[in-house]
Amino acid sequence: MTHNPIRPWRNIERRESRRIYVGDVPVGGGAPITVQTMTNTDTTDVAATVAQVQAAADAGADIVRVSVPDEASSKALKDIVKESPVPIVADIHFHYKRGVEAAEAGAACLRINPGNIGNEARVREVISAARDHGCSMRIGVNAGSLEKHLLDKYGEPCPDAMVESGLDHIRILQDHDFHEFKISVKASDVFMAAAAYQQLGDVTDAPIHLGITEAGGLTTGTVKSAIGMGNLLWMGIGDTIRVSLSADPVEEVKVGYEILKGLGLRHRGVNIISCPSCARQGFDVIRTVETLEKRLEHIKTPMSLSIIGCVVNGPGEALMTDVGFTGGGAGSGMVYLAGKASHKLSNAQMVDHIVEEVEKRAEAIEAGTESETQAAE
Repeated sequence: MTHNPIRPWRNIERRESRRIYVGDVPVGGGAPITVQTMTNTDTTDVAATVAQVQAAADAGADIVRVSVPDEASSKALKDIVKESPVPIVADIHFHYKRGVEAAEAGAACLRINPGNIGNEARVREVISAARDHGCSMRIGVNAGSLEKHLLDKYGEPCPDAMVESGLDHIRILQDHDFHEFKISVKASDVFMAAAAYQQLGDVTDAPIHLGITEAGGLTTGTVKSAIGMGNLLWMGIGDTIRVSLSADPVEEVKVGYEILKGLGLRHRGVNIISCPSCARQGFDVIRTVETLEKRLEHIKTPMSLSIIGCVVNGPGEALMTDVGFTGGGAGSGMVYLAGKASHKLSNAQMVDHIVEEVEKRAEAIEAGTESETQAAE
């Protein structure tokens, strides 16, 4: 994004970690923070599950997790993996054999919950299957399913108990010379999760999978995730993220990218900067932004667009964006390109024209001819 450069005071120094791979996707070790989601279809319905994976991938998901609760799901997973455009993580609970079967079915990663999967011998079998089939693993500690001996020791779920659980299972993997793993310590309580992740980041170099689990519906869950994950990412903690929402998995991907974009950690698509609107607005800002968000969903190139209702802040915001429109009254406003005032435009023509300008600039950026486009303007 040429017109909104990263300033020194915006730099985030990420925690150092080892790099692993989920399929061909790097996680940790300075790799871009990946965005994940999870399907909510019946895994045995291969067509529906693949369709949901594809929709998530189209929205930008780098990795998708699929639940494998029974043997029929393990069998279906093989076909899902074959048709998936992104690496598939098999979500394993309660029965270690599902982990073995998922590895054999071609899963790129196995997610196990230490409190549920069973004793060390069973975990060993899953490790062996992962190694044999080139899978990485995620240790998924959850405050809601901690081991009984830890609950007895600490009296209740807490950051210390969660980190101890994670380290116990890291030790098992390392004792078996298995190092292709990442780890999460999730809780629905923002403070508990944040404290656990901070502790975890200090005691392991494993890549960290970040999330606030069972965060709630679209609005509530977005806010909780942005608070908890946003603060952790700001501190440099987190190598891959999943926003847990009671909503369409595509929405989880969208929110994940918005969190990363808000922190300047990763950019995808059009970042719309818009005002909340007031009596000074020269056009209907809210409806315009809603329309533009839908019309520009297909743009994957990182770009910035400012849509401001009046000249109080509009010109200043437009200086920092690739494309901008500022309301000026009398049914028209000013179009800004590459941070410079370009031409006036009627409000009636604005949406179609802005979409055209964004598409044109995205094509120029992708073709590496943006500087030529700017010179011509």
